[in-house]
Amino acid sequence: MDERQLRILRELGELGSVTAVAEALLVTPSAISQQLRLLQRSIPVPLTERHGRRLVLTDAGQALADAAVEVESALARARHAVEEFVGRPDGEVSVAAFHSAGAAFFPLLLRGLAGSGAPEVALADEDVPQEDFPRLTRAYDLVLAHRLDHAPPWPRTVAVTTLLHEPLDVAMPAGHPLAAKRRVTPRDVADEPWITVHDGFPVMATIEAIAAAAGRRLRLAHRINEFAVVAEAVAAGGGIALMPRFTMRPHPALVLRPLSGVRATRHIDVLCRPERTARKAVRTVLTELRRAARTIQGEVTS
Repeated sequence: MDERQLRILRELGELGSVTAVAEALLVTPSAISQQLRLLQRSIPVPLTERHGRRLVLTDAGQALADAAVEVESALARARHAVEEFVGRPDGEVSVAAFHSAGAAFFPLLLRGLAGSGAPEVALADEDVPQEDFPRLTRAYDLVLAHRLDHAPPWPRTVAVTTLLHEPLDVAMPAGHPLAAKRRVTPRDVADEPWITVHDGFPVMATIEAIAAAAGRRLRLAHRINEFAVVAEAVAAGGGIALMPRFTMRPHPALVLRPLSGVRATRHIDVLCRPERTARKAVRTVLTELRRAARTIQGEVTS
């Protein structure tokens, strides 16, 4: 049995005919009769009987119709609870981000949502290979993920909002000979020791593209995923590195130079399961993330 069948039985008890129930529910009499037959199959005793031209409920049918009132009331309360949850502007929203995005976005998000009545965000850092970001949408409402400009798109199972198209520049100590150049090429940087990410992480594909454009393998001196640690290693003379232009705080001992001849841009996207955006609180946080992205880009380009 289902909710619609129980409602038909209840209406039949009050109206007394299939035709009257059909008119009340704006369907055909045959549709009402079919639903009554389906309901009867699941019940071991008769639910209706004929009294002249009227179809009336048996005692069992009346008992089930009375119970249907309680079922409809409970479902109405459940729907109301869901509507309240979906419409609440101040519910909890969980947000995960990889490290450099977290460092850039989380403070702005916390400040932007500090007022009363705003959603309460629960923040987490998740540093995973690119293909694992969509899986995180099971555990979090919103997931800040990154992928290279030429990488395959995210799967269609997740909704995607792009926050930034962020260039990856070459970071080097301020006194490095290449710092005098306005831009550097793969050949300029091919003989330098490199500090780069572990295999499987998006930036590694750009390192491989630099090597291909230069026509020789790069010397990968250190493998460090966290850009803040990379910056300190570059400043200490450990090598050069690719560094995101917008989401990393400027380091006083480093300079960043754009890279020519190789596509070195990453997308910073928000991934989520489409149904999560039904909640007003989730949409509010997503709007705040877009606002934060404009602030982050504006601080660098202004």
